[in-house]
Amino acid sequence: MTAEPTAQTAHFSISLFSGALGLDLGLEAAGLRLRLALEKDRAAVETIRLNRRDLPVINRSITEVSAQEILTVSGLKPEEVTLISAGPCCQSFSTAGKRHSVNDPRGDLFFDFCRIVRELRPRFFVMENVKGMLSAAVRHRRLNERGAGFPPLTKEEQLGSGLDLIREKLGELNYYVIFGLLNAADFGVPQKRWRVFFIGSRDGEDLYLPSATHCDPEFCPQTHLLPWQTLKSALHGIKSLQWCDFTEERRNLLSKLKAGQNWRDLPPRLHRKALGAAADSWGGRVGFCRRLSWNEPAPTLTTAPDGRATTLCHPSKLRPLSVEEYAALQTFPQSWKFFGSTRQQYMQIGNAVPVQLSAAVGRSIMKTLKLTEVNGLPTDAEVRKGKVICADPELDVRLKNRKLTQLHPPRLRKIKDPDQARQWLRESTEQPFLQFSEP
Repeated sequence: MTAEPTAQTAHFSISLFSGALGLDLGLEAAGLRLRLALEKDRAAVETIRLNRRDLPVINRSITEVSAQEILTVSGLKPEEVTLISAGPCCQSFSTAGKRHSVNDPRGDLFFDFCRIVRELRPRFFVMENVKGMLSAAVRHRRLNERGAGFPPLTKEEQLGSGLDLIREKLGELNYYVIFGLLNAADFGVPQKRWRVFFIGSRDGEDLYLPSATHCDPEFCPQTHLLPWQTLKSALHGIKSLQWCDFTEERRNLLSKLKAGQNWRDLPPRLHRKALGAAADSWGGRVGFCRRLSWNEPAPTLTTAPDGRATTLCHPSKLRPLSVEEYAALQTFPQSWKFFGSTRQQYMQIGNAVPVQLSAAVGRSIMKTLKLTEVNGLPTDAEVRKGKVICADPELDVRLKNRKLTQLHPPRLRKIKDPDQARQWLRESTEQPFLQFSEP
């Protein structure tokens, strides 16, 4: 057990899946002291060393690292570890990826995070991941293999089963855990970037999600919050030196668009050229052939601003956002340097947690530390252990009422008969059938 904290106590943290340290820079800004980073990617490790030469780094996969090695390299004793921070590789949960979910080897990294927490028993942990974690399945079944003509879904193939498993495994750690969905733009980050945060307390202390400081300008008069930061304000004074290039075809299409427009604003004859194979798909596809708007926060930064489905074109220049603009939109300090090729730098920045968002999470943990110092542990601290609670009542309702699967629109199904689709859904989910409306 950790000794009762005092005003002079130093609060040390250990970082797993550290990347370029976006999550940890914010936690440091809130008052935690980073003592070790663990990161497998060589370019990210060099970024850490470029900026923090004195910080110990373990440059191996977490699957090969023991809790004892973490203590030895960090120079900490178990009782000195206040917090473990982690953002296990998110590609297996992301809606932009192939969504293999927890069965993907990258999803398995979550279990190694649990192993380290179980063995080190830090006072707190923070785990961050993409919004897609909330709806991921333990086993992902492709859309074109769902519906009449295919076997019913198993429980592990239902949407949300991944979150159920994560909650179960976190509960087994015997921590009190809260989680919620945070939009980085609500904390002064010039980017609409939704992320799920899990915050755990070993001792059952009071935990809080940070309260928003900013909001959509439309609602500012009613809330007294600050307006979201815009792309224009964030990029003011940023000198761009590095960026990748669009193909000539992509440049020709983007040259026909104004700030804030995308493929839908092109002449219909060019839609298929802009979308490629996605022209026969469905959904908004807003990331295709997109110029950003000056007057809004940026959309979520991906690891490839020139991707066909993830185009992040500068509002007035015929190029993707630069590396320097990426870093500004992730609220990295301007002095922070990134190692590697342009592609490697985009990867590090796009995968990072916005520093200003993680600082807000860090301040919520520091609030807990101060309250415990003054008031002691809550009377129900022991009862809380092992519980994993959604801290946002509205999100909790949405999760309880979530759809357990989704089907292609009728035109793309193997068997188009709605009665057979209804029967398949009953067998797969026991939910009422909802006819799909094509966009």
